[in-house]
Formats: sequence, C-alpha cells, structure tokens
Amino acid sequence: MSVRPDLHQHYVKACQDLGQPENPFIAHVLQDADKNDKISQTEEITLKIDGNNKLVPVQRVTDDDLQVLASVLCHTAFVTGLDLRFNVLTDAGARHIATILQENSTLRHLNLMLNDIGTSGAELIATALHKNETLVYLRMTGNKIGNKGGMFFASMLEINSTLEKLDLGDCDMGTRCLIAIAIALKQNKSLKAINLSRPLLYSQEEETTVHIALMLKINSSLVELHLCKHDMKNFGVERLCEALYRNSTLRYLDLSCNRITCDGAKCLRELLKQNQTLEILDLRANRIEDDGATFLSEALALHNRALRALSVVSNNIGGKGLVALSRAMKTNMELSNIYIWGNKFDEATCVAFSELIQTGRLSLHCTDVEPYEVDGHVYLAELSHGLQKHYYWTPSYGEAMNKDANASLAIVAVSECL
Repeated sequence: MSVRPDLHQHYVKACQDLGQPENPFIAHVLQDADKNDKISQTEEITLKIDGNNKLVPVQRVTDDDLQVLASVLCHTAFVTGLDLRFNVLTDAGARHIATILQENSTLRHLNLMLNDIGTSGAELIATALHKNETLVYLRMTGNKIGNKGGMFFASMLEINSTLEKLDLGDCDMGTRCLIAIAIALKQNKSLKAINLSRPLLYSQEEETTVHIALMLKINSSLVELHLCKHDMKNFGVERLCEALYRNSTLRYLDLSCNRITCDGAKCLRELLKQNQTLEILDLRANRIEDDGATFLSEALALHNRALRALSVVSNNIGGKGLVALSRAMKTNMELSNIYIWGNKFDEATCVAFSELIQTGRLSLHCTDVEPYEVDGHVYLAELSHGLQKHYYWTPSYGEAMNKDANASLAIVAVSECL
C-alpha cells in the first residue's frame, strides 16, 4: 500500500507559503486524521472541523484559514468528507469552497451549516457544482443566501447530475426560488433528498406547495422531502396528496411545523389507504387533534402496511385519538416507530402505550415515551428519541448519529450524513 501524504505537514507548509498563522483546531484535526489513517488504513477520511465541537478547544475557521486548508485539499485524493459547520465563513470563504469543488476529485460530502455565506457565496458554490462530478451531499442549512442565492441552486439542479442530497433549510429563500427549484426537479434525475424548510413566504395562496405537488407527479427519483415551516394549510396538503397518488418513489415526507388540521389528516388518510411507498410521515407541531389522529389510525389499522414511522408530536391530540393510534399498532405490525410526546395524555393513553411497550409490540428505542407507575397510576415520561433529534446539533458524548434519536436515518438512508 502506498504511503499517503501527511496532511498536517502539508498544512504547516501551506501556512508558511501563504504567510498565514496556523489555526490550532485545524492542526489538531489534521493530526488526528493522520494518526487514525496510519492505524486503520481506511480508504476514505472525513475531516470534522465543526466550530461547535465541545470536546476540544475550538478556534473557529475563518476565510483566511480556509484558504490554507483549500490549498491542501486541492491536492489530496483521499479526503471524501468535509464538515465545516458552525464556523465564521463568509462569501470570501465560499470562493475557496468553490476552488475545492473545482479541483478536488474525491470530495463527496460537504457540510457548511450555519456559517455566514450569503447570495454571492451561493453563486460561487452553485456555479462550481455545474461541472463537479463527485459531490453527493451538500448542506447549506442556515446560511442566509436569500431568494437570489436559491435561484443559483435551482439553475445548478438543471445541470448537475451527481448531487443526491441537498439541504437548503433555514436559508431565507422565497417564493420565486422555491418554484424554480420545483421546476428544476421535474427533469433532475439524480437528487434523492432535498430540504426546503423554513422559507420566507408572504402569500397565503400556497403557490409553492402547488408547484412542489406538480413536480411530485413527474419526478421519479426523489425519496426524501422536507417541507417544514411552509405555513402549509389543508389546501396544500390536499394538493400534495393528489400528487402522491401518482408518485411511487417518495418514502419520507416531512410536513412538520405547519398549519395542518383534521381536514388535512383526512386527506392523508385517503392517501395512506392507497400509497404503498411512503415509509416515514412527520406531522409534528401541527394541529390534527383527536379527529385527525382517528383518521390516520383508520388507514393504518385497515389498509396501509407500508408506513414504518409516524410522528404526531405536539398536535393537541387527546386520549381518544392517542388510544386509536395505539389500537392501530396492535393490528398493523409494520408500523414500528411512533412519536406522541407533547399531546394530552389521559390515563387511558398511558395504559394503552404502557401495554404496547410491556408486551414488546412497541420498543422503547422506537418511541419517545416510557411508562412509569406512581401510587397505582400509570404515567408516561419523555425519552429523547425521534426522527431527527440531532438535525441542528450532535451530542458531546455517545454516538453522534444515535439511531434512537435519528430514526429516519435508519429507516430511509439516502446517503451518509455529516
């Protein structure tokens, strides 16, 4: 086996050549990568230079730091992942990211979550992806690229045929670029997962949801779709359901933090009666209440055998709806994960879910509640489990991608996550 170049030595030399001081955090990460590579001889290395790391002293990466790192990575053939979240990179740093994407032929995963990249930085990165043929996962979460920045990514999706997972959540995108992205996805055949959560929408007519629904009627590659905080109401849910009758590829639908009520749940009930593809449905932080939960329970008990995970956290559901969901689980053996915390637990609910857990029908690993008893009465306590608990953060100990807290990754794994 050929000896690989020493990343830390290359970094020290690059600092000297460019007249830049060493960033001790970057130096520490590169030294660890060199040491681990010599021990394991792995073919791929992921550099985790995340600015919110609590285990070691962190000096957050600046644009100048990234210039030095880019000069190292552009000539490195075995680094496949780069995690730069929670740093202080700006549009100037995006230029160095673009250089890496243009010159490095092995990088597959790039996480830029919660930096300070804006519209011009988005243009540089999106333009670099026009010709890039290796990157499969890009996370831009929380960079305020705005409507114009989103348009650059929409144009990129019309050209790039390699990217599989794109996260544009919390990027302050608007109606125009969401519609452009939906149109681009009508012809894109490579993208499997996209996060479009929390755009800035000012219209009440749900045009963006209508265009996304039209896209779903045509797209045959998308597996995972996040539409959290879209101000979506029952009209939008109905349009999505109409589209999903004709879609046979989408497996994960995230409609959390919207304005869906029991009427929207009724549309989802009719969809679940026929759709045999959807495996994860996230409805947390809506308001489907007892009637909505009963509608879903009916479809799950009598018709649907495809759904594996359902989240109805914080939906103002009372005992009637929660007990109906517990009964559905007794007849539907395929539904393995259910998350119910934040609703109105009466004694009947506590007893029903306690029985599911004690009989082994529902594993504690697959729900967010755990029964306990006080003075002969059963209660439910919260567990830190869910579909994607570690979306914004990772724990300072234990597994970073614990499957109990991030069940969606185990059920629908589109690509490796950073």
